[in-house]
Amino acid sequence: MQLNYSAPCIFGLEGLCANELRFLGLDNVKAENGRVLFSGDFSAMARANINSRLAERVQILLAEFEATSFDELFEGVKNISWESFIGMSDAFPVKGSCLSSKLMSVPDCQRIIKKAVVSRLSQKYMLSWFEETGAVHQIQFLIMNDRVSVMLDTSGAGLHKRGYRAESNEAPIKETLAAAMAELAAVRPNHFVVDPMCGSGTILIEAAMKALRIAPGLDRYFACERWSCVPKEAFEQERELAKSKINRDCAFRAEGYDIDEASLATAESNAKKAGVADRITFAKRDLKDYQSPDGYCTLITNPPYGERLLDIAQAEDLYRIMGERFVREKGKSYTIITPDDDFEKLFGRRADKRRKTYNGTLKCQIYMYFK
Repeated sequence: MQLNYSAPCIFGLEGLCANELRFLGLDNVKAENGRVLFSGDFSAMARANINSRLAERVQILLAEFEATSFDELFEGVKNISWESFIGMSDAFPVKGSCLSSKLMSVPDCQRIIKKAVVSRLSQKYMLSWFEETGAVHQIQFLIMNDRVSVMLDTSGAGLHKRGYRAESNEAPIKETLAAAMAELAAVRPNHFVVDPMCGSGTILIEAAMKALRIAPGLDRYFACERWSCVPKEAFEQERELAKSKINRDCAFRAEGYDIDEASLATAESNAKKAGVADRITFAKRDLKDYQSPDGYCTLITNPPYGERLLDIAQAEDLYRIMGERFVREKGKSYTIITPDDDFEKLFGRRADKRRKTYNGTLKCQIYMYFK
């Protein structure tokens, strides 16, 4: 069955996510605001879920249509072949959002969509009531500028939940954003990566998994694996393929430093769960004691800042120390994320490249120094 898919991602990372999905061999990849579209069969769906480091989830894009009234919304949803995915006893909850549209009441839209799906399935299955005790088929909708997108979520828990981070420090960076920083820093199998403010180790773990080609979703479960319409071999084959691509015969290594011993203990535990503990060394060290190592070094970090762990004055002092310690030298690159628009001024030099994105709800920029 050929299907259209939508892979939501963090704003600002659409191009990176699209390139990743193209590299995975997926068809008709197209980047849009906040999502990447592609097409393929159930194996393509499994491949994207298991291998994508940057997508937040994988959704089947069932339909897109214009609707300015509840009648139009009802008919558009009812026309979808829900019976191709949802069985007689399956659960099908509805959630979504409305933006800049005539239909702006999310609860009302949920109710209409649910009613339309029930109406369609009632006709197909000759049932008047659905117990919804089976596999969950999460229906998601987005109504933006009067255009309705209707999706079925295949992932379940967000794809940023790799399974290794049972614990984290006070303000962890999302795994997908950490993976994006590793991608922007062009982490390779022979790199030496450092994070001098590593917290619970997410950036270094994502860098190590990228270098060793460990698929981020290899050890987790996806909601669609319980769907009767999805053949078991789709995920079995894609998992075996992903396992075959792991490369532990490489020189990658990393070091992480922090002043908080509890965070370091969590980082070590997380690295062990992720299967990369042998590649990363963690140690207690203050940023002001950081010394640039000899030779090539890829530094990636998410420093604490005013709205996160430090007050504004402390954060600004930290940026000045970073500017002093992160020397401009051949073979050294620095990739730093912060919401502070004055970062370059405090750091002491302009970035070679910048990318706007979000860290949670905070507007941020990723500053890259490589010259």
